[in-house]
Amino acid sequence: MRRRATWMATLWLAVGAWAAGSALIQVADAWIRWLPGPVPAGGYLTLINQGDTAVELTGASSDDYGSVSLHQSREQGGVSSMTPVDEITVKPHSKLVLGDEGYHLMLLEPKKTLKPGDRVVITLHFSDGRVLAAPFQLRSPDM
Repeated sequence: MRRRATWMATLWLAVGAWAAGSALIQVADAWIRWLPGPVPAGGYLTLINQGDTAVELTGASSDDYGSVSLHQSREQGGVSSMTPVDEITVKPHSKLVLGDEGYHLMLLEPKKTLKPGDRVVITLHFSDGRVLAAPFQLRSPDM
């Protein structure tokens, strides 16, 4: 069973990477905070740019959600806010963590019943026109 799990992890990682010229982007630790019903969900991941040029994430989409957008959470003067952003830059030879206290994906209007343990594919869109389909695992809020 462990061998199968390792093989599946390798398969998912292979799906979650692309190379373009001097840019190489990988996705790691991709997950969605599952919430019951039609409430918005947060998508989190790490983008790894092993290339020599910066890469701009400009959007995302999924067949399982009506809307996926880029957001940033901030705290200013003791007040938390969340705003949409047009793009997120990943510098060369760096990692950028999209988490609940900063950049993240906002997923609205699930198109089917989803539950913890399910996998959802989210397609990431980059400024050079490339796309990257990455698997995200749904996790319960207490994980």
